[in-house]
Amino acid sequence: MYLRLFSSFKRFIAAIAAIATIVALTFSTGVAHAAVPATVRLDYLHSGNALAEQYAIEAILIEPLPWPGNLARNDDNTDRGQNRVEVLDAQTGDLLYSRGFSTIFGEWRSTDEAGKISRGFQESVRFPKPEKPVRVRILKRDERNAFSVVWSIDIDTDAPDVVRKVAPAPAKTIPIRVNGSSAEKVDLLILGDGYTQADMAKFEADARRLSDHLFKVSPFRERANDFNVWAIAVATQESGVSRPSTGVHHASKLGTRYDIFGSERYVLTTDNRALREIAQYAPYEFIEILVNNDTYGGGGIYGQFSTAAASNDWANYLFVHEFGHHFAGLADEYYTSPVAYQSAFQSNSVRPEPWEPNVTALRDPANLKWKTQVKTGMALPSAWPKAAYEEYSRGIQKRRAALRAANRPEAEMNALFREELAHTSELFSKAPHQHVVGAFEGANYEANGYYRAELQCLMFDRSGSFCKVCQDAISSIIDLYSKPANSQ
Repeated sequence: MYLRLFSSFKRFIAAIAAIATIVALTFSTGVAHAAVPATVRLDYLHSGNALAEQYAIEAILIEPLPWPGNLARNDDNTDRGQNRVEVLDAQTGDLLYSRGFSTIFGEWRSTDEAGKISRGFQESVRFPKPEKPVRVRILKRDERNAFSVVWSIDIDTDAPDVVRKVAPAPAKTIPIRVNGSSAEKVDLLILGDGYTQADMAKFEADARRLSDHLFKVSPFRERANDFNVWAIAVATQESGVSRPSTGVHHASKLGTRYDIFGSERYVLTTDNRALREIAQYAPYEFIEILVNNDTYGGGGIYGQFSTAAASNDWANYLFVHEFGHHFAGLADEYYTSPVAYQSAFQSNSVRPEPWEPNVTALRDPANLKWKTQVKTGMALPSAWPKAAYEEYSRGIQKRRAALRAANRPEAEMNALFREELAHTSELFSKAPHQHVVGAFEGANYEANGYYRAELQCLMFDRSGSFCKVCQDAISSIIDLYSKPANSQ
């Protein structure tokens, strides 16, 4: 009895210490205490189908922790995301805050199901509490990449129906890496799902191991001091999350599961409320969810969250690759494996220019979006052993599908991926333009019409490095959250 009480007391003290660390760092910027605004969260429902969409407010909440962001960088100038949130002064129309983001609904609209039924998805936007009523606008890109307003709502964050009381934190916040004030750092929150109480030590070890790996990969390695990393996991009754395609259904705190949109490796949660109600107890701008599974899988939505199977042999790659989607809006550069989305273009269609910074339709080679990285004389499009790569990859995908259909041990899938990477690396080592920036056809899930910047990249295959274009795209987001507005 004494040992149980002592253990509970130690956990209580650890939780208090973590909260004290958060509060101290939040207010260590030299700015007066009253100058740090609260964090407002607008929860809403985004519904519709392939042809139409609607928005409806659910709740306005004041989160328990102050705003973690850099108030000098309230305007997002990176031009990322399928959507954009803008917070305007309701009287003057002055822009107070903006951020680009993408949504699960936006991906779902490209599936076959969206042509048959309507669905609703929970979403949230967060912003520093204003002193006056504001107008919150959600904007969406059109086919020309121009933003237009699709929803607008006036909000008084001092209104009586704004939720200000929240329940006690459901779990302690673990400081993994603390480099300074949240206002001056990028705050990454690692959430755990499918970890039982007995798995809590494993969760902390997983969070430390995978975040340590992130900061071994450029440009995160060079910018490691610009990050704080926190971790929270609420215990579940069973280890692991649901994988419906194999008959596995587990109740988990975040509702994370495999088989999203029918893709056996796609892992997301569609329970945004559960996600936000746990995440609000730590400072965060970005979230990665670790699922306590060894089956290969993950996912990432720009400005929302990313996921990775923490116990898979490829967990390091999954953590960084999916974080690339979530953190920097990087597109997938692979195109030979099946995905959950349906292409909107026929083989002879003209591809629109993607907003993602690392892929292009190359409609104007003279003004390639990464032209400053291309050496004089480099041919655009650029030559590479495309036919040989595709022939080999088709065989790999057949073997991969057979392994999953037969429910073979995960070790066999991991071995297949190692074989694939070794073959691809050997093939590319003989290519004339290895490690050279150009425009290599095959990207964005399409064999033709879309181009990537280099032969290999973390967004193309399971190699360990980002290409130069992706590194620059990541660095610009780090700058948005960690540098003063007048920094160069």
